[in-house]
This record gives sequence, structure tokens and C-alpha cells, in this order.
Amino acid sequence: MPRPPAPATLSSENQVPEAKTVMLEPSALDELVQVLRGRGHRVVGPTVRDGAIVLDELESAAELPIGVGDVQAPGSYRLRERGDESRFGYAASPHSPKQFLFPASTRLFGARRDGADVEFEEPAAPDRPLALFVRPCELHGIAVQDRVFLHGKWVDRDYDLRRQGAFVVVVECGTPAGTCFCTSTGTGPTADGPYDLALTEILSGEHRFLARAGSDAGAEVLDALTSREATDSDLEDAVQVTRTAAEAIGRRLDTDDLRGLLERSRESARWHDVAARCLSCTNCTLVCPTCFCSSAEDVTSLDGTESERVRRWDSCFSIDHSYIHGGAVRPSSPARYRQWLTHKFGTWIDQFGTSGCVGCGRCIAWCPVGIDVTEELAALRAEEEASHANH
Repeated sequence: MPRPPAPATLSSENQVPEAKTVMLEPSALDELVQVLRGRGHRVVGPTVRDGAIVLDELESAAELPIGVGDVQAPGSYRLRERGDESRFGYAASPHSPKQFLFPASTRLFGARRDGADVEFEEPAAPDRPLALFVRPCELHGIAVQDRVFLHGKWVDRDYDLRRQGAFVVVVECGTPAGTCFCTSTGTGPTADGPYDLALTEILSGEHRFLARAGSDAGAEVLDALTSREATDSDLEDAVQVTRTAAEAIGRRLDTDDLRGLLERSRESARWHDVAARCLSCTNCTLVCPTCFCSSAEDVTSLDGTESERVRRWDSCFSIDHSYIHGGAVRPSSPARYRQWLTHKFGTWIDQFGTSGCVGCGRCIAWCPVGIDVTEELAALRAEEEASHANH
């Protein structure tokens, strides 16, 4: 399959030269949802369900997590009432756009036998293109998966079909969690990179949203919404939202030469220390917006006339993931954790020219025992520095 161009709504050629910027009332969010639905999109955004803020299809803006925030710490996640009318007053959901662009289970193809003839069937394209409400770190996560699935030697057909025509609304972060470290990875809380619309929720004074178009499609959507011109005060208030958020992020990661550090730390005793705590439960890879390990299963009907191949999420923390004839390549927990961390922050750069981490902190919050990647990487760095000091 030939390598396709980047999706149209996010291509650099389609970025508007001078971004259209307006102010929206909270009520305009429902207009936005309805306009996107009217343009044929399946609108996906945050909503409250099962004690968490998750991503799901939205029929109206009333389904947004109004006045609901989250509190996150290593191994801990809970909702809280904010006492205001915020629509996006949370940090990171246990869901990410990966759930919709690279689903946990995907039918790759089916086959039907009729006598000596075998007919193959590929799944049809989704009936509606996606419209995704995302955070800046998730916007970068999409870009990372684009490199993996679209811009390599081979193109993933299913991902490509789901990605085509996607309309991306990035909502800048105003309330980071205690697990966030996007300022260290350069992925937030301000939105940069290709998007169709960027929103900044301003709660000081009048509750309002600064809206910026990032593509021709985004400008067309903005033209269909009730809006007013943005004043200098509006612009400054919007800047202050992300400035305050950045200052509130206390978790730090020294990203200097992480690839080299991990390569030099292959035999570190720290891998055994973290493995003594790690449950190999795969939570970190499941909630990660960029992890893409998968396995394929063939399922055949009892009469042997029908079969299908299904791709399911897998994890490098699973013993079977590295199984080859004769056994698993990484049978121990230290080896599996080392593989994950080294790939995420090191060899991913060799493969795709970027880190595999966007600093969202999900792996920290949803680890049952609270293992913190920033702490583990800092420990490896401190160990190396101590070794140099002793010599």
C-alpha cells in the first residue's frame, strides 16, 4: 500500500495563514457539537461515567463534565465537584483518542469458503468521520501514532480509515493533575501543532471560551457559531489560563539524553527494584495514548466455512508478547519493565524520530502500586551520576 499524505484536516498546507480567533459563550459549545454532527461527524468528547471522566460519543454539550474535576496521584484517581460551571475542568481521562483511532479490538478481515472457492472481506470504512475533543498532550499522542501507523514504510489500513476526515478540537489545559509532566516533554498545557479548532476555557470574570481556527475546516465551523470579537483582555486572560496551569505542574522529568541514559543503564539494579513492585498488570500500556502493541487472533467457525482475523491490544508486560519458538524473550518482570521504559523514552526515537511519552501522567495514576516513570528515570540518572562521582 503506498504511503498516503497526512490527513487533510491536519496537513500543514491546510493551516489557515492567519488564525481566526473569536470568543464563545458556554452555550455555543452545544452549537459546536450540533454543527459537527450536522457535517456528518461522530462527535467524541469527555463525559462522566462509572466514577470517571471518559471519552464517549456526545449528542449535546449537556453531556460534558460540567463542574466536575479530577484529583490524581500515583495509584490514585477520583472525581471532585469543582463548585463552578467549567466544562473542561479536569486533567487527563483514563481514556484517550487511542480508543477510537486504534480500538482495543478490531476485525481485520473475514473469509468465507464455498466449496473450493474462498472469498475474503475487508471491513468497510467507518460510516462517519470522527470529531475529537482532546487535550494538548493527546494531540501530540495522535501525532505520535500517526508516525507509527501512517508515515512509515507500511500504512495501517484500519487506522488510516478512522483517521481520514477527523476533525480535532484541542482544549487547552487549565487544571493539571498531580501526575502531569507535559511541561517537561513539551506537549502542553498550551496547544501547538496541527488542529482544526483550539479552545481555551476562561473562568475568571465572565465564563467564556477563546476559540482559534487552525485549519480551513475549523474556520468554517467557527463561522457557523454565535461568537463575538476577542478583545486584548480576552487574549491576555486566555494566556493566563495556560500560564497558571504550567506553573502548577510540579512533576518534572529531565529529558536530557534519556536514550543514552537508558542504554547505559541496561544492567542497573534499579530494574529489579521496580520489578519487585510491578504487577505486570499492563495498566500503564492500556491507558497510554501512544502504546500500540497488538496481537492477532484467527477465529474459525465450527464447520470450517467462515473465519476472521481480529487484532487486539497487547502489552510488552505480557510474557506471551515476546514468545518465540522455545520460550519468551523477556520472561522476567525486570526485563519487561526495562523493555517498556527503554522503548518509550529511548528506542522509540530510533524508530520514529520522537519520544513515545507525551507527559500525560496516566501511567502513574493508573498503576495499582503507584510506580512513577519520572521517579524511575530520575533514580537511574542519580545512580549514574553517583557512579561517575565515585570514579
